[in-house]
Amino acid sequence: MLAVAEGIVSPLARWESFYVIVGSSGAALTGLQFVVITLMSEGSRPTGPATIRAFGTPTIVHFCAVLLVSAIVSAPWTAVSNAGAALAACGLLGLAYALLVVRTASRQTIYKPVLEDWIWHGVLPIIAYASLLVASMVVRHQTAPALFAIGGSALLLLFIGIHNAWDAVTYVAIDRPENAKASKDQR
Repeated sequence: MLAVAEGIVSPLARWESFYVIVGSSGAALTGLQFVVITLMSEGSRPTGPATIRAFGTPTIVHFCAVLLVSAIVSAPWTAVSNAGAALAACGLLGLAYALLVVRTASRQTIYKPVLEDWIWHGVLPIIAYASLLVASMVVRHQTAPALFAIGGSALLLLFIGIHNAWDAVTYVAIDRPENAKASKDQR
């Protein structure tokens, strides 16, 4: 159990089980995303570095961010504000990265993103990282609500990653040569 001082329990201690589950999920799903990227490289549709940077790599980054947030919250901090500073750095870097992803997605030319792509690859990650940043900045004074917002941000990033990995898998599955042949045969 995390302790701030002798006999005083850190408010982070209550979140330990939550972050064990969320962090483990992020770590496991990171490994599965490597399989997705391998499948994408074997598909018949063209993919380029910019497309992978816009739609593949961010999923890995989101899963790793979940793992990192979980590790930070689970560390034996002597003060909640110290954890808040580390989480603020994650939120700030994540926000900058999410904005870069939006720019990359808008400039790549191989795949034309639809509204759902903009929401899941742009809007929701920006919301998650901005929430993480703001919550980590107020965690010292508004501890309980901020910890819920930090947990919600981590969970949102996990769900974003799951959605985007599934989206990539279905995109690849529809594109398999046998599916393309079956589609032509049905015409």
